[in-house]
Amino acid sequence: MSVAKLAARALIGGLFIGHGTQKLKGWFGGPGMEGTQAMMQSLDMHPPRRNALAAGVTETAGGAMLAAGLATPLASAALIGVMTTAIRKVHLPNGPWAANGGWEYNAVLIAACAVLAEQGPGAASLDRLLGTERTGVAWGLAALALGVAASAATVEAGRRAAPATSGGTDATEGGGSPYPDTAGDPVTED
Repeated sequence: MSVAKLAARALIGGLFIGHGTQKLKGWFGGPGMEGTQAMMQSLDMHPPRRNALAAGVTETAGGAMLAAGLATPLASAALIGVMTTAIRKVHLPNGPWAANGGWEYNAVLIAACAVLAEQGPGAASLDRLLGTERTGVAWGLAALALGVAASAATVEAGRRAAPATSGGTDATEGGGSPYPDTAGDPVTED
């Protein structure tokens, strides 16, 4: 049994569950749905409620699936998609360093999810128990590609659904993140 894979899945999956429930329920000091909707509005992710719900559910369910080692490539792809969107819409203009609100933390999570998709969840997983474990470079690359494609589709759908009066507050437009002083995910900040 690979204790390291189990520990990585439990830690990463557990943190995503916490992050998702911050968005959905306001747990662990999070903003809840109202605050998450306001963030989505400021990022031109329209409609904001749908995107807030999608982000929270994806992080919570994807994190739970990853922690359990269930449908690991799909769970990894979902989490890669959320982190790619966070980079594109919030962190990219701030450079790489998390201390400056940059994308390094998101990139590390993307890499970790891609490795788990490639290497598989290990012996202590539902995938192994159910006989559905998938491993290999193709699975890792597929998770990465699906996550990036889902992010691109989400950002484009948000752009297309924007009302005609939208002010173009996209973090990639007009000089930077709407949360320039935030070192982490802006959802967790007051």
